[in-house]
Amino acid sequence: MIRIAVIGYGNQVSRLIGILQERHPECRIAAIADMRSSAIRQSMLEAGTDCSAIRFFDDADEMLQQGEYDGVFIGTRCSQHAKMALKVMDRGIPLYLEKPVATSIDDLMRLRDAHRRMNSPVVVSFPLRVTYHTQLIKEIIASGKIGTVEHVQAVNNVSYGSIYFHHWYRDELETQGLFLQKATHDFDYINDVLGLKPIQVCAMKSKQIFKGNKPAGLKCVDCEEQVTCPESPQNLLRSGEGRHGEYCGFAIDTGNEDSGSALVQYESGMHVSYSQNFFIRKQAARRGARFMGYKGTVEFDWTSNEVKLFMHHTPRVETYTIDTAAFAGGHGGGDSVLMDNFAAIMRGETMESVAPLEAGLSSALICLKAKESAEKGTFQQIAWPDER
Repeated sequence: MIRIAVIGYGNQVSRLIGILQERHPECRIAAIADMRSSAIRQSMLEAGTDCSAIRFFDDADEMLQQGEYDGVFIGTRCSQHAKMALKVMDRGIPLYLEKPVATSIDDLMRLRDAHRRMNSPVVVSFPLRVTYHTQLIKEIIASGKIGTVEHVQAVNNVSYGSIYFHHWYRDELETQGLFLQKATHDFDYINDVLGLKPIQVCAMKSKQIFKGNKPAGLKCVDCEEQVTCPESPQNLLRSGEGRHGEYCGFAIDTGNEDSGSALVQYESGMHVSYSQNFFIRKQAARRGARFMGYKGTVEFDWTSNEVKLFMHHTPRVETYTIDTAAFAGGHGGGDSVLMDNFAAIMRGETMESVAPLEAGLSSALICLKAKESAEKGTFQQIAWPDER
């Protein structure tokens, strides 16, 4: 049996452990540390989960001190990711860490320094880099068909963006903005495909839709406009959307930008343009990128599950359709790849992470610098403050 401990048992970690246990039944939850431990236990019991072998704690230190574990999942609120990761890394236990790995430069540097000292095995929650789509892109680029990549145009139009304005994500002190919440995934897969070092970033962000003068803390159920407001839970359901939270998205305490863009320059001199949006809906959704070389262009989109290769000097276009029936788990099959990798690490079969902490550090650093650039209106060097 592989004994798993969890720090912060939220929806995402619960979903991932479900994928892990389906593919690797020997993996069992041995302990959960969460401030809501009693409520979590009750919820699990109501769902029919046998909790007899699970120990519940309110404190992560107590849980780590009182048990032997083969692996730890961290799924706390984002501001606690780095703090909790340091506790696990100190013990040398294999760690699955949700992104972003940190939400401040100080926490990010502490995580960097700990990793340099201990080199504990860490898998960061970056499923996009290991999807079929991204792996095919890397294969095509490696073949030389498009030449060297000299420009990238990436986009993430999020059709379920309401979650960042109706749910706890609306607390910008917690999220530190949507570059860290969303672009961290995209910068990671772009870095992985390019294999180049990013050196500077210029960014902008806007808040044009999800703002207003409604009272702080207002819930939709208490609002007199809930019948007519297109963002009320009942109207979102009627329009085919999910319910993403209970708070008013037009209140004075609604945080986060609703669109953002960044230009990232890499060490070769080439640059990437990236743009994300959180108020589009339905078929306007898109997430993917164009990688352009002199000989050709290759593009992909996770929404349509297509990869296209355009040759520049011959009248040929190659189209690849990713078979969605082959997907196991979320994020285009990427979550399953991460769970398989983490299971192998916990069993001692490998120490190699397919989404290592170095990638999480690099992605978070770009995001923090993009946030700083947007807020200050300046270009920012993508470098550690103590290594410039």
